[in-house]
Amino acid sequence: MKNLKARDLVMCSLFVALIIVGTFIRVPIPVLPFTLQLLFTMLAGLLLGPELGATAVLVYIILGLIGLPVFTEGGGFAYVLKPSFGYIIGFAFGAYATGKIANKDKIPDMKRLLKANFVGLAIVYILGMVYYYFISNFYLGSPIGVKAIIIYCFLLAVPGDIVLCFLGAFLGKRLIPVINKAYN
Repeated sequence: MKNLKARDLVMCSLFVALIIVGTFIRVPIPVLPFTLQLLFTMLAGLLLGPELGATAVLVYIILGLIGLPVFTEGGGFAYVLKPSFGYIIGFAFGAYATGKIANKDKIPDMKRLLKANFVGLAIVYILGMVYYYFISNFYLGSPIGVKAIIIYCFLLAVPGDIVLCFLGAFLGKRLIPVINKAYN
């Protein structure tokens, strides 16, 4: 990672705070409420780049694992045994991938931003669903099949996250030039 400047630390800290706030902003929808964590982890990658974006998410994860109640159901190291923890891990990898794809161009177009967000979303869901399957079946002893995972952990949840991908691309398109200008 490059030499960090004060503004990098400030931006990284800002995104840690935004991810925490996004955890507790629940958007009520008929089937499953969803949070804005994904939006802020995507924006971390888009606006901070792959390394700083992933670092912001990793700091968020570390804060939760050391016991601060920053996850949707609290915090603490035992959270790694919750089936949903895979999605949290996915946020870090997703932010990195989103930042890597989006930042190939200094000012990415909407198509590149959407591609970046959808790749990040796919990473979050793949890691989340695989983790959910293994924790449920092999640790919790609550067997769940692949079909149920796809229905409950993907089909019912993904529509809201697709909207967040578009919102993230829209915000990224407007904010990336501002951030680039501020950094130069």
